[in-house]
Amino acid sequence: MRTVRLLLLVLGVAAAAYGGWLLLPQLGTTLPWLLGGPLLHDVLVAPLVGLVGLALGRLVTNRLRLAWISAGLLASATLLLIAVPLLWRPPSAPPNPGLPDRDYPLGLTAGLAVVWAVIVLVLVVAAIVGRTRGTDRS
Repeated sequence: MRTVRLLLLVLGVAAAAYGGWLLLPQLGTTLPWLLGGPLLHDVLVAPLVGLVGLALGRLVTNRLRLAWISAGLLASATLLLIAVPLLWRPPSAPPNPGLPDRDYPLGLTAGLAVVWAVIVLVLVVAAIVGRTRGTDRS
């Protein structure tokens, strides 16, 4: 078993070294992306998410509501993360029929509207069911 692990380690290091060798000529253009992503996350995104979570925990005392609102925020953040490259700059490749003619801002708005409409609907139904049962679980 130790031999297999050592062999896998050597292969992994060799693959990483080869990838680094291939990356070397483009290092000037890729280094800002390789450093910028984690730096942006650690400086801006992580503290912002922590503050939003702290505020939500204090403002929303019902655990069911908190779970659904948190899920909505997570889905919204995922949609925004996927949409940023499409909204930020035009496509660099030649047009592919049927793809670049989409209205990405409208699509993002529609996706976010659907996510939050479903969450509001679930919370309203939970509130109605909680009231009919005599306990407010919303």
